[in-house]
Amino acid sequence: MAESAPLGLILLDGTYERVHYGLAMAASALAVNRPAVLFFTNGALLALAGRDGWQRLGENPLGQPATAQDSARVAAGVAGLEELLEACAALGARFIACEMGLRTMGLAANDLRNDVKIEIAGLVTFYNALPAGAQPSVL
Repeated sequence: MAESAPLGLILLDGTYERVHYGLAMAASALAVNRPAVLFFTNGALLALAGRDGWQRLGENPLGQPATAQDSARVAAGVAGLEELLEACAALGARFIACEMGLRTMGLAANDLRNDVKIEIAGLVTFYNALPAGAQPSVL
């Protein structure tokens, strides 16, 4: 049986909803043995900035901060952002933090989580991780 092509996701937007859904997509792919490559850049990098960095992700259209959105999901029986991130790490997702995005956000390697393996690289590395012709999703 042929190996599945990896799911390639560019997490660009710094809102909680988009990062949460990107992690849900990746966790689902990994659960069915499809590799996932997650490229975090710009505002989405907050999700990798320490264990509580995700709490600084942007509000939803209703003005709810990330923590309120996460609490509402957990209360509804949906995995929270931290749970999804940990699941992706445990299932072998490849996490790439964009070097250009880190500079844009004023973050450095030592600002990132140390409990998740995170590469610091650029788009060339991300594209090389995907098969020729693959079209990554941008969230």
